[in-house]
Amino acid sequence: MSIANRCRSLYFNNEALSEKYLRLSVVRPQLKRHCILVGIRVLHTAIWLFFAGCIVAIPFAGIQGRLRWTAVLTGLVVVEGVVLAANRGRCPLTDLGGRYTEERADNFDIYLPLWLARHNKTIFGTLFALGELSLLGRWLIACR
Repeated sequence: MSIANRCRSLYFNNEALSEKYLRLSVVRPQLKRHCILVGIRVLHTAIWLFFAGCIVAIPFAGIQGRLRWTAVLTGLVVVEGVVLAANRGRCPLTDLGGRYTEERADNFDIYLPLWLARHNKTIFGTLFALGELSLLGRWLIACR
């Protein structure tokens, strides 16, 4: 009997072995989906950290008189806002992450605490607006 025929007979005749392969055929796709979701969450968190840093840096750059940096940071945040607006207020990574899980908590696609993920736009939208207002105030004072 050839090696290939022995393997086939083992695969088809051994119930324990068949069970193992059956479980692996179910577990592997789930594991793959989980790994993809983890990658999306890591990427989403890194992008969130970048833009949160931009929003927090705007008033500090304005206070230091670094108007070019402030304009660049503001432009980046505005581009992010346009992307969100074009996607009906949702990050495109949220939709992508939704393909790999049934979970729909506010933080299913990002490594943030639930309360922060839930109020993210309100908190950072307010911080962005306050930063821009402080920059405008500084600019008006400098123009006098």
